[in-house]
Amino acid sequence: MKDIAQLVGEHPFFQGLDPSFCQLVCGCARNVRFEPGEYLFHEGGDADQLYLIRHGRVALEIAVPGKWSLSFQTLQDGDLVGVSWAVPPYHWAYDARAIELTRAIAVDARCLRQKCDADPALGYEVLQRLLPILISRLQATRLQILDVYGDRDQ
Repeated sequence: MKDIAQLVGEHPFFQGLDPSFCQLVCGCARNVRFEPGEYLFHEGGDADQLYLIRHGRVALEIAVPGKWSLSFQTLQDGDLVGVSWAVPPYHWAYDARAIELTRAIAVDARCLRQKCDADPALGYEVLQRLLPILISRLQATRLQILDVYGDRDQ
């Protein structure tokens, strides 16, 4: 059975992280599990965790007022769920719902932010890993919006 340090160190988001940084991150981490249909978080709530998916699938959803929820991206093993923890005012920008049984590592966001503030090298390392994910999510959302609204000239 692997300990939390091994699990964090092997996850693609933190893979190759300096072992001393990994130990700092592990102090904020714990194992969690979500049943199918269970929400990891809801839009507007406090962005107090980031989740490293170990096994399972999670849908990122945007609520369409008065209508439905629109899934704009599905994440799976090796992905990171929740990027709003890093951007003030630290509120979720969308919903995240487990599609199937999902096992993850939850990292306490306040704890991680404090450690990144105290150690700028760790903060820079986390930021370098987080920015490509933010860009990918923005692109996925943009493409989903284009698909939903289509060509308005038709």
